[in-house]
Amino acid sequence: MSRYWNRRVRSLSPYIPGEQPRDRQFIKLNTNENPYPPSPRVIEAVHRAAGDSLRLYPDPSCKALREAVAERYQVKPEQVFPGNGSDEVLAFTFAAFFEAPGPGSPGDPGSPSHPGTPPVLFPDITYSFYPVYADLWGLFFQTIPLEEDFSLSPEKYLIPSSGVIFPNPNAPTGRALSPELIKPVLDYQGRRHKVVVIDEAYAAFGGPSMVPSVNDYPNLLTVLTLSKSASLAGLRVGFAIGQEELIEGLCRVRDSFNSYTLDRLAQAAAAAALADRAYYDGLTRKIIATRTRVGAELAARGFTVIPSAANFLFIRFPRIPGARALAQLREKGILTRHFNQERIADFLRVSMGTDAEMDRFLSACEEIVKR
Repeated sequence: MSRYWNRRVRSLSPYIPGEQPRDRQFIKLNTNENPYPPSPRVIEAVHRAAGDSLRLYPDPSCKALREAVAERYQVKPEQVFPGNGSDEVLAFTFAAFFEAPGPGSPGDPGSPSHPGTPPVLFPDITYSFYPVYADLWGLFFQTIPLEEDFSLSPEKYLIPSSGVIFPNPNAPTGRALSPELIKPVLDYQGRRHKVVVIDEAYAAFGGPSMVPSVNDYPNLLTVLTLSKSASLAGLRVGFAIGQEELIEGLCRVRDSFNSYTLDRLAQAAAAAALADRAYYDGLTRKIIATRTRVGAELAARGFTVIPSAANFLFIRFPRIPGARALAQLREKGILTRHFNQERIADFLRVSMGTDAEMDRFLSACEEIVKR
């Protein structure tokens, strides 16, 4: 703790990203990166953009990128908000749509029972950046427990709130909800003029998207990323899709913070990736096939495997605690992700690598179980 930090910084518990090692070569199955390279059209676009124009500020409106997103998802460019990765878009979302508690509200320690600002709602097992965002912006939040099988029950979100957010598919479990199960939440919260944010970071790998419903629900915001599906984690491009009044709210937050959140290279690469749908559809099919094969092989060997619609599997070793399995895989040169959290401490999240990498992972798992 530094004596120069203000009270808010001292109270923060920042998000901890997955390990990015530099000391040795690992098979990286810990950060949900795409194991395959981006489209050649993306590399060409970056080369074209890397010229004399880099001395100029990028287009703050990201016009070409918004048009590429609109073309891909059949919406209007005015319904698209690009950002520096979906994490930035999500941070702006918490700032734009969820109310901070005022004096006498449930978030005020002085009067915890006062019927003031209701909480933001999200699952108890979910993307661990959500509580960090809530703390950063001073928001009161309530976690809604997943079921025993880690499924999300939409009916539990039919309560007063300051807004709702959850990933679909959920992270780190990989389970997905159908749009028909989400719509009652949109209806209930919409009648109270509250925003429902569906974080679709992994939707390309089998989770049904809510983007086709944005014109039906003025309180629906979908948030997507090109880090996973388009192999662009190194360029940090995400975007939100919703009706124009929600997009305007995000723009107001961004332009009160930093109008130039996406550089020229990122904008050019992202637009090229969105245009090369055939290439990325092929990669997605390959990753889904790998996930299906690896999940079946693990289940046959006695592992607990949660059904996944993402580019990862959530698994539990037979008779081996999660932290020990994590360490033993690391000894064998394989990185996975472990969350030391109640209910899931014995599980590992395993991103899908290439088939050759996953064969090595399966062999390592077999050796650990035998030992």
